[in-house]
Amino acid sequence: MESPVGESRVPAAATWGLFVAWAIHDAEELATMAHWSRRARPRLERTLPWVPPTVWDRMDLSQEHVNLSIGLVGCVVAAAAADGARTNGRSVFYQATLAALGLHAVSHVASAVATRGYTPGMVTAPLVAAPFALWARRELRRAGVPRAAVSPAAALLFVPLAAGVHGTAAALLAARDRWRRRSRRGAGAAAAVRRPSAR
Repeated sequence: MESPVGESRVPAAATWGLFVAWAIHDAEELATMAHWSRRARPRLERTLPWVPPTVWDRMDLSQEHVNLSIGLVGCVVAAAAADGARTNGRSVFYQATLAALGLHAVSHVASAVATRGYTPGMVTAPLVAAPFALWARRELRRAGVPRAAVSPAAALLFVPLAAGVHGTAAALLAARDRWRRRSRRGAGAAAAVRRPSAR
Protein backbone atom coordinates (compact mmCIF):
# COMPACT_ATOMS: atom_id res chain seq x y z
CA MET A 1 0.00 0.00 0.00
CA GLU A 2 1.48 3.35 -1.07
CA SER A 3 1.80 6.11 1.49
CA PRO A 4 -0.29 9.25 0.91
CA VAL A 5 1.49 12.37 -0.32
CA GLY A 6 3.44 13.95 2.55
CA GLU A 7 3.93 10.65 4.38
CA SER A 8 7.07 8.54 4.36
CA ARG A 9 7.03 4.84 4.95
CA VAL A 10 6.79 3.85 8.62
CA PRO A 11 9.44 1.23 9.47
CA ALA A 12 8.13 -2.29 9.92
CA ALA A 13 9.70 -2.28 13.38
CA ALA A 14 7.11 0.30 14.43
CA THR A 15 4.13 -1.72 13.22
CA TRP A 16 5.04 -5.41 13.42
CA GLY A 17 7.19 -4.45 16.42
CA LEU A 18 3.96 -3.93 18.34
CA PHE A 19 3.45 -7.69 18.38
CA VAL A 20 7.13 -8.35 19.19
CA ALA A 21 7.13 -5.93 22.15
CA TRP A 22 3.86 -7.40 23.42
CA ALA A 23 5.24 -10.96 23.06
CA ILE A 24 8.38 -10.13 25.06
CA HIS A 25 6.29 -8.48 27.76
CA ASP A 26 3.75 -11.29 27.93
CA ALA A 27 6.48 -13.94 28.00
CA GLU A 28 7.21 -12.64 31.49
CA GLU A 29 3.53 -12.92 32.41
CA LEU A 30 3.40 -16.41 30.89
CA ALA A 31 6.27 -17.51 33.11
CA THR A 32 5.08 -15.86 36.34
CA MET A 33 1.32 -15.31 36.38
CA ALA A 34 0.05 -18.82 37.18
CA HIS A 35 -0.32 -19.25 40.91
CA TRP A 36 1.46 -15.93 41.54
CA SER A 37 -1.42 -14.64 43.65
CA ARG A 38 -1.33 -17.77 45.81
CA ARG A 39 2.29 -17.14 46.70
CA ALA A 40 1.81 -13.39 47.05
CA ARG A 41 -1.59 -13.57 48.75
CA PRO A 42 -0.40 -13.10 52.36
CA ARG A 43 1.46 -9.94 51.36
CA LEU A 44 -1.44 -8.71 49.23
CA GLU A 45 -3.94 -9.22 52.05
CA ARG A 46 -1.72 -7.26 54.44
CA THR A 47 -1.14 -4.48 51.92
CA LEU A 48 -4.72 -4.28 50.60
CA PRO A 49 -6.94 -5.44 53.49
CA TRP A 50 -10.06 -3.90 51.92
CA VAL A 51 -9.97 -6.24 48.90
CA PRO A 52 -12.51 -9.11 49.29
CA PRO A 53 -11.01 -12.63 49.50
CA THR A 54 -13.01 -13.65 46.41
CA VAL A 55 -10.83 -11.33 44.31
CA TRP A 56 -7.67 -13.18 45.34
CA ASP A 57 -9.47 -16.49 44.75
CA ARG A 58 -10.26 -15.50 41.15
CA MET A 59 -6.66 -14.44 40.54
CA ASP A 60 -5.35 -17.94 41.33
CA LEU A 61 -5.08 -19.12 37.72
CA SER A 62 -3.92 -22.41 36.26
CA GLN A 63 -1.07 -22.44 33.74
CA GLU A 64 -3.54 -23.68 31.10
CA HIS A 65 -5.77 -20.68 31.74
CA VAL A 66 -2.82 -18.28 31.50
CA ASN A 67 -1.58 -19.91 28.28
CA LEU A 68 -4.99 -19.68 26.62
CA SER A 69 -5.67 -16.11 27.77
CA ILE A 70 -2.33 -14.85 26.53
CA GLY A 71 -2.81 -16.67 23.24
CA LEU A 72 -6.19 -14.99 22.72
CA VAL A 73 -4.74 -11.54 23.41
CA GLY A 74 -1.88 -12.34 21.06
CA CYS A 75 -4.34 -12.87 18.22
CA VAL A 76 -5.77 -9.38 18.78
CA VAL A 77 -2.34 -7.72 19.00
CA ALA A 78 -1.10 -9.55 15.90
CA ALA A 79 -4.19 -8.35 13.98
CA ALA A 80 -3.54 -4.77 15.14
CA ALA A 81 0.11 -4.95 14.08
CA ALA A 82 -0.88 -6.33 10.67
CA ASP A 83 -3.43 -3.56 10.22
CA GLY A 84 -0.78 -1.00 11.16
CA ALA A 85 1.61 -2.41 8.57
CA ARG A 86 -1.14 -2.48 5.93
CA THR A 87 -2.14 1.16 6.50
CA ASN A 88 1.34 2.61 7.14
CA GLY A 89 0.42 3.18 10.78
CA ARG A 90 -2.78 5.12 10.07
CA SER A 91 -5.06 2.34 11.34
CA VAL A 92 -7.19 3.39 14.32
CA PHE A 93 -7.05 -0.23 15.52
CA TYR A 94 -3.25 -0.21 15.44
CA GLN A 95 -2.89 3.19 17.09
CA ALA A 96 -5.41 2.34 19.81
CA THR A 97 -3.60 -0.92 20.55
CA LEU A 98 -0.27 0.91 20.63
CA ALA A 99 -1.70 3.42 23.12
CA ALA A 100 -3.17 0.56 25.14
CA LEU A 101 0.23 -1.13 25.35
CA GLY A 102 1.74 2.03 26.79
CA LEU A 103 -1.05 2.49 29.32
CA HIS A 104 -0.89 -1.21 30.19
CA ALA A 105 2.80 -0.74 31.04
CA VAL A 106 1.92 2.15 33.33
CA SER A 107 -0.70 0.01 35.06
CA HIS A 108 1.91 -2.68 35.77
CA VAL A 109 4.22 -0.20 37.47
CA ALA A 110 1.28 1.26 39.41
CA SER A 111 0.17 -2.19 40.59
CA ALA A 112 3.69 -2.99 41.81
CA VAL A 113 3.77 0.28 43.75
CA ALA A 114 0.28 -0.30 45.19
CA THR A 115 1.04 -3.88 46.29
CA ARG A 116 4.62 -3.06 47.40
CA GLY A 117 6.20 -5.93 45.56
CA TYR A 118 6.58 -7.84 42.33
CA THR A 119 3.56 -8.32 40.07
CA PRO A 120 3.60 -10.36 36.82
CA GLY A 121 4.88 -8.25 33.92
CA MET A 122 6.44 -5.59 36.12
CA VAL A 123 9.98 -5.99 34.74
CA THR A 124 9.29 -5.84 30.99
CA ALA A 125 6.57 -3.18 31.27
CA PRO A 126 9.00 -0.26 31.84
CA LEU A 127 11.92 -1.88 29.99
CA VAL A 128 10.15 -3.03 26.80
CA ALA A 129 6.44 -2.16 26.50
CA ALA A 130 6.50 1.52 27.47
CA PRO A 131 9.72 2.42 25.58
CA PHE A 132 8.44 0.68 22.44
CA ALA A 133 5.09 2.52 22.59
CA LEU A 134 6.88 5.87 22.90
CA TRP A 135 9.38 5.04 20.14
CA ALA A 136 6.68 3.82 17.73
CA ARG A 137 4.62 6.96 18.33
CA ARG A 138 7.72 9.05 17.56
CA GLU A 139 8.29 7.09 14.34
CA LEU A 140 4.70 7.75 13.27
CA ARG A 141 5.16 11.48 13.82
CA ARG A 142 8.50 11.43 11.97
CA ALA A 143 6.85 9.73 8.99
CA GLY A 144 4.08 12.34 8.94
CA VAL A 145 1.34 9.86 9.83
CA PRO A 146 -1.63 11.72 11.35
CA ARG A 147 -2.67 10.76 14.84
CA ALA A 148 -5.86 8.72 14.69
CA ALA A 149 -8.90 9.92 16.59
CA VAL A 150 -8.41 7.48 19.46
CA SER A 151 -10.60 8.30 22.44
CA PRO A 152 -9.31 7.65 25.98
CA ALA A 153 -11.89 4.87 26.23
CA ALA A 154 -10.43 3.18 23.15
CA ALA A 155 -6.91 3.51 24.53
CA LEU A 156 -8.11 1.73 27.68
CA LEU A 157 -9.39 -1.22 25.66
CA PHE A 158 -6.94 -3.57 27.40
CA VAL A 159 -9.19 -3.50 30.52
CA PRO A 160 -12.33 -5.03 28.95
CA LEU A 161 -10.11 -7.10 26.64
CA ALA A 162 -8.35 -8.68 29.62
CA ALA A 163 -11.66 -9.41 31.33
CA GLY A 164 -13.08 -10.83 28.11
CA VAL A 165 -10.18 -13.14 27.36
CA HIS A 166 -10.07 -14.46 30.92
CA GLY A 167 -13.81 -15.15 30.78
CA THR A 168 -13.46 -16.79 27.36
CA ALA A 169 -10.52 -18.90 28.53
CA ALA A 170 -12.45 -20.05 31.60
CA ALA A 171 -15.48 -20.95 29.46
CA LEU A 172 -13.39 -22.86 26.90
CA LEU A 173 -11.52 -24.81 29.58
CA ALA A 174 -14.78 -25.63 31.38
CA ALA A 175 -16.30 -26.86 28.08
CA ARG A 176 -13.22 -28.99 27.44
CA ASP A 177 -13.44 -30.51 30.93
CA ARG A 178 -17.14 -31.35 30.41
CA TRP A 179 -16.33 -32.99 27.08
CA ARG A 180 -13.55 -35.04 28.68
CA ARG A 181 -15.88 -36.20 31.48
CA ARG A 182 -18.53 -37.24 28.96
CA SER A 183 -15.91 -39.04 26.89
CA ARG A 184 -14.64 -40.95 29.93
CA ARG A 185 -18.19 -41.91 30.92
CA GLY A 186 -18.88 -43.05 27.35
CA ALA A 187 -15.66 -45.07 27.24
CA GLY A 188 -16.49 -46.63 30.61
CA ALA A 189 -19.98 -47.58 29.47
CA ALA A 190 -18.65 -49.09 26.24
CA ALA A 191 -16.09 -51.12 28.19
CA ALA A 192 -18.80 -52.38 30.55
CA VAL A 193 -20.87 -53.55 27.56
CA ARG A 194 -17.89 -55.35 26.00
CA ARG A 195 -16.74 -57.16 29.14
CA PRO A 196 -19.66 -59.64 29.50
CA SER A 197 -19.46 -60.65 25.83
CA ALA A 198 -15.77 -61.49 26.21
CA ARG A 199 -16.48 -64.27 28.69
